[in-house]
Amino acid sequence: MPEKQNSSDELGKKIISWSIPEYDKHEREKNWYIISAIVGLLFIIYSFFSGNFLFAAIIIIGALVIIIHDGQEPMAVDFIITDQGLIVGKKFYDYDVIKDFSIVYKPNQNIKNLYFEFKNVIKPRLSIPLKSMNPLPIRENLLKYLPEDLERTDQPLSEALAKMFKL
Repeated sequence: MPEKQNSSDELGKKIISWSIPEYDKHEREKNWYIISAIVGLLFIIYSFFSGNFLFAAIIIIGALVIIIHDGQEPMAVDFIITDQGLIVGKKFYDYDVIKDFSIVYKPNQNIKNLYFEFKNVIKPRLSIPLKSMNPLPIRENLLKYLPEDLERTDQPLSEALAKMFKL
């Protein structure tokens, strides 16, 4: 079973755990909102001239989601490595559904993440911030259950772009 709701201690013996934010909260300056509003308006104007009203609706809904989402603080979620799999909040991921893991630890660039790739290519990558955790005991424990992807030496392009554009 790839995912289970975390309801009991059947999910394995806890090895390491820490608390992570539900999502990355970016500190956006006033200029970010001004530039985003201008770009959004240009897209809406383009969509009306091209007759693509669905695109205009998507831009407006996206802007509303960003505005509503920006006013909320991310909830703290427990991340637990067990001898049976991973627990992220209320979700359980068995080691059988995970292809490999990798650790990108570059504190001088403010990159300290643990990545899990799933065997199912449709399932998105799981990115866990290490925060102040020491990556060595995490790596040692995960190597008992999963192979390590030594090819990954930097954060994925999607995360780098999201960080750059503060999305």
